[in-house]
Amino acid sequence: MELTFLGTGSGTPSRGRNVSATVLHLTERGELWLIDCGEGTQHQTLRAPQVRLSQLTRIFFTHLHGDHLFGIMGLLASRALAQGGTSPVTLYGPAGLGEYIRGSLRASGMRFGFPVNIQAVGPGKPLYEDDDLFVTAAPVRHRIEAYAYAIEEKPRAGRFDAAAAEAMGVPPGPIYGRLKAGEVITLADGTIVDGAALTGPPRAGRKAVFSGDTLYSPELVALAEGADLLVHEATYAAEDKPLADRAAHSTTTGAARVAAEASVRQLCLTHFSARYESENGPGMNALLAEAQAIFPETCLAHDFLRVPVPRRE
Repeated sequence: MELTFLGTGSGTPSRGRNVSATVLHLTERGELWLIDCGEGTQHQTLRAPQVRLSQLTRIFFTHLHGDHLFGIMGLLASRALAQGGTSPVTLYGPAGLGEYIRGSLRASGMRFGFPVNIQAVGPGKPLYEDDDLFVTAAPVRHRIEAYAYAIEEKPRAGRFDAAAAEAMGVPPGPIYGRLKAGEVITLADGTIVDGAALTGPPRAGRKAVFSGDTLYSPELVALAEGADLLVHEATYAAEDKPLADRAAHSTTTGAARVAAEASVRQLCLTHFSARYESENGPGMNALLAEAQAIFPETCLAHDFLRVPVPRRE
């Protein structure tokens, strides 16, 4: 599990940052998931060779403001025309996403050549689950309907104590697989071996959470509880909190507060206003420092930054 940030700015593209798009690489499955798809995302993929659109299977929209949405039609067209994607893609987002996609298709006459499924996100609705992963959404406070997403691995089986099994006389071979599955077996000499007794407790899966645009939201704190990585918007510096409140965005210190309250392992800030990279702005180092004063395990995202999400063991 690894992230590639394709866009880390807010509002409109700037010289140094494109607008919101974050790729989640699920390398063990050979899949890419995308969180938000601002304008120009298809161009950003050309500068990130590890992002292969043919592997893209799911896109999660936190809300429908243009800097999170307007890249979707071009991206899907690129997947169809340039990168040979033929497998289905499922889009998740607030009410109105389907209307936007269908209206764009009608107006342009575009055909993708692969199925595009659209699933509306809403409070209390199950979002996605398979044998390995599940996705949960929580409403957050923004100017329009908006959601944060948690993408979480299911627990894995505990470690099997092969040395203990060998000491009990278990012969090498397929029998180890049965014991790892928790079976009880009887050896040739009559010894009964319980596989469950040789297996440690289940190991927690990894959890990555994406805030989207939001004011401080208790629902986000609950969603992010214990996450390995929280990607949180930080449009404004702490001194600009009045601006953040009016625009329904977060400050660096507000995001750090969420990370601390949720006891996450790492916080990665994104969605920065271009004002902080201007000559007269306080500078990105100042933004990092004020967040780290509250939550030390904080990093600032930049376009094309790759962030691994390691297992806890």
